Amino acid sequence: MSSPTDYVPPKVWTWNKANGGRFANINRPVAGPTHDKELPVGRHPFQLYSLGTPNGQKVTIMFEELLAAGHAGAEYDAWLIRIGEGDQFGSGFVSVNPNSKIPALLDRSGPTPIRVFESGAMLLHLAEKFGAFVPKDAATRAECLSWLFWQMGSAPYLGGGFGHFYAYAPSKIEYAIDRFAMETKRQLDVLDRRLAESKYLAGADYTIADIAVWPWYGGLAKGLLYGAGEFLSVQDYKNVQRWADEIGARPAVKRGRIVNRMQGDPKSQLRERHDASDFELRTEDKVAAKG
Repeated sequence: MSSPTDYVPPKVWTWNKANGGRFANINRPVAGPTHDKELPVGRHPFQLYSLGTPNGQKVTIMFEELLAAGHAGAEYDAWLIRIGEGDQFGSGFVSVNPNSKIPALLDRSGPTPIRVFESGAMLLHLAEKFGAFVPKDAATRAECLSWLFWQMGSAPYLGGGFGHFYAYAPSKIEYAIDRFAMETKRQLDVLDRRLAESKYLAGADYTIADIAVWPWYGGLAKGLLYGAGEFLSVQDYKNVQRWADEIGARPAVKRGRIVNRMQGDPKSQLRERHDASDFELRTEDKVAAKG
């Protein structure tokens, strides 16, 4: 292992704006808005303000699954939040999500708008509202919620830990990459062992647990995150591979994962979604126009 640095933490930490790697321009140690900007509001019951990252994909996949299952009341507008440009620090966004992270959801289906922040809370809110993708049996529901919250607690080690130090940090730190690669592989093994005994995470049926976990760990298994598939030997997790392929083939998942997407093939991007027909009308020219 390479030698550790000679860095000695000061007695009191102070903010160095130049530090932070790829995301230095948006990272800061305080909360609250940096500027006044109201959020747009469309015509549908749900207003989603997001970006097509794994956390954003969870919610757009959930909406598309609800619509595919016949829940017409789940129609939504998905507005693009450009986190690299600081949209998440606008006053309107902060009023919906005081944590200034995507996604943020405004449920306008009732007499009083309800804000929901944190992607896991959104999945549970929508599942309970529509009575879909969450088990009613107590034991299976507990299994589902356990895996949902497993994802919420585990993914920061994958994204903010492994992903940051492997792909985004300004320098490669062997200790940090080794530490979080080990944890990421442990998590993949946890999933692989569960999926060896169960078709889906909560049991025989597809639930919000799968919807939450797939964008992160399914994406990792299929080589879609951080260019790290070979490094992590993701092909060895055969049960995760089976599960990732099956969920990735669902039409609603194919639609949901491209909403608010800004990277990759332009034809795999739908930067804003305001109607189901937006998927069919999507062309390279339309994508460019929406950008």
